[in-house]
Amino acid sequence: MAEYVEFNVDQGTDFGTYINLSDDDTNEGQDVSGYIVTGQLRRSIVSANVTDTLKCQLSDPANGEIYVSLAAANTANLKPGNYFYDIKLTIGNNVSKLIEGIFIVNPSITK
Repeated sequence: MAEYVEFNVDQGTDFGTYINLSDDDTNEGQDVSGYIVTGQLRRSIVSANVTDTLKCQLSDPANGEIYVSLAAANTANLKPGNYFYDIKLTIGNNVSKLIEGIFIVNPSITK
């Protein structure tokens, strides 16, 4: 089951966070070399429309480190409020959901 995490971002600013995957038994980074990481935002969990795509990259795959980001130009186009997201890890035909939750966009005063 995916871990639930809330992200907060101010509209019109850069968002970025690291996700570190570790082996439950050894507590060492899980090697995710060769995996593909994807993530999307939607206004509701049943929406067919993708609001935006999170940029997901393996920053240190041998140690299970993933960087997830969304540029300021993208967050500027998001209306303030709550969005739903998830981040998935894929290798071959095996897909697993890493995290999911609410992506909260706070309004910006300065435009």
